[in-house]
Amino acid sequence: MAPSSKNVVVVGAQWGDEGKGKIVDLLADRADVVVRFHGGNNAGHTLVVAGRTVVLHLVPSGVLNAGKVCVIGNGVVVDPEVLCEEIDLCRSLGTLARDEDLLLSDHAHVILPWHKRLDQLREQLAGEGKIGTTGRGIGPTYEAKVGRRGIRILDLCDPARFRARIAERLPEVNALLVSYGGEPFGEAEIVDQLAPFAERLVRHRTDTALWLHRAITAGKTVLFEGAQGTLLDVDHGTYPFVTSSACVAANAAIGSGVGPACLGTVVGIAKAYATRVGSGPFPTELGDAEGSRLRELGDEYGATTGRPRRCGWPDALVLRYAARVNGLSCLALTKIDILSAFDRLKLAVAYEVDGERIDELPADAETLSRAKPVYEELPGWRTTLRGLRRLADLPSAARRYVDRLEELSGIKIVAISVGPEREETIALAEPFAH
Repeated sequence: MAPSSKNVVVVGAQWGDEGKGKIVDLLADRADVVVRFHGGNNAGHTLVVAGRTVVLHLVPSGVLNAGKVCVIGNGVVVDPEVLCEEIDLCRSLGTLARDEDLLLSDHAHVILPWHKRLDQLREQLAGEGKIGTTGRGIGPTYEAKVGRRGIRILDLCDPARFRARIAERLPEVNALLVSYGGEPFGEAEIVDQLAPFAERLVRHRTDTALWLHRAITAGKTVLFEGAQGTLLDVDHGTYPFVTSSACVAANAAIGSGVGPACLGTVVGIAKAYATRVGSGPFPTELGDAEGSRLRELGDEYGATTGRPRRCGWPDALVLRYAARVNGLSCLALTKIDILSAFDRLKLAVAYEVDGERIDELPADAETLSRAKPVYEELPGWRTTLRGLRRLADLPSAARRYVDRLEELSGIKIVAISVGPEREETIALAEPFAH
């Protein structure tokens, strides 16, 4: 397959919840195909179009753009019930009118009822040591995948094969559930619960890796949509306080079945401040009234769980780290409008760890938990940005803030979101032609 620099990968440059859904929705207008390549329904991508808020968990965020093919790649773990609910939602909005508008990899792994029960039991037993999972079964499903005990879409969509796979797995699963103090499952209970969803999803399943190969070879433009964020990557994040999949750009190739030369431009998404959900180190977290103010003004509550997000100032070390491990080509900045309520703003430019100043993100969570941010202060602008559409119209203080983030991260900012609606964006460059 020939390299295709016109394709674009979108990844989170912080701890997730950066506003990837809005940016993917915008970029999808210039793509033919939008691919989700990892994660599960633990990630909610929020879109606001014509005043209506739509939250998607599995269907790619480009679905609200007419005429796009949406692909759920082999790297995604799929809850069949959630996916069927999202298909119904999209059709109620006038999209996914044809079955072929949504393609589901037959190699994607299935989240089963026992995965969710295991997830919840483990968090309960962990007590204060819990990592803050969503309880949706994502981690146990990836564990089963890596342990070669997973059940895939191609199994789910073949009734005889599915029943046989359930019968094979259930004795071990039930023994584990009982050891955790949980209730076991019956074979018929699982099969009967998932059969109606399997009947619906069979019409979408295909070899998506082959389909993408043919689409790219034919000159189609592909937008690869990531979930969560770089600091939640299972290899490169703040382990063990991470998600269960690889969130960095390189996984777009593995999670969709295309060669890395086909990925093209990598766009990182970052908030103009920072947030984190769940446990784990977060050096710039504000545990005071300013943090609460950011949360309320930014409506920082999980799109999937409703949990309040931890809020803090932006961190240049995190952005530089994300640029390095993802190979970012450029950056899109979101939610800068929320900062209009503050007189003074801060940016973390370094850390102090055990009395020593460091300028790069520590490689382990334990060290990061001891890091104290070294801040640089900048003036606020105290005026709304919502109606602005040109960089030249930004207040000088807001322009300085953007410029400084760009300088500290070393990555060109190509878009600035000044509100939740699709059109509330200042476009500075075209990522597909970057």
